[in-house]
Amino acid sequence: MKRPKKVNGHNHGNYMVMTHRSAPTQNPNCQRIYTFDADRYDRTTPITADEAAARLRFSTVAAMVKQRKGDLTKIAADQAAFLEQKDTAGGKKTLKAYYWKICGDAYDESLANG
Repeated sequence: MKRPKKVNGHNHGNYMVMTHRSAPTQNPNCQRIYTFDADRYDRTTPITADEAAARLRFSTVAAMVKQRKGDLTKIAADQAAFLEQKDTAGGKKTLKAYYWKICGDAYDESLANG
């Protein structure tokens, strides 16, 4: 099954999705095919201010996480702080989640301060 690809700004064809049930059963009909128009996933409403703010926050925090993960001067301190909070109530269980939390908090604080 193939999905249409966008060429020169427009789609060719319709979306086709096929599922195959692998659970044991007596029913011989184990495959289903669904078709959708090529523009099914096109947005019909403009981006709201809240969505734009959320997208900006996500991209900014993602860049902060990437920069912080690669900063060799902070790795040891970050790992120690992560291990200290890991087993507490509400603590982040992975180092990546911990980075997202501290960078997200720093982003939110920078917005609050000015």
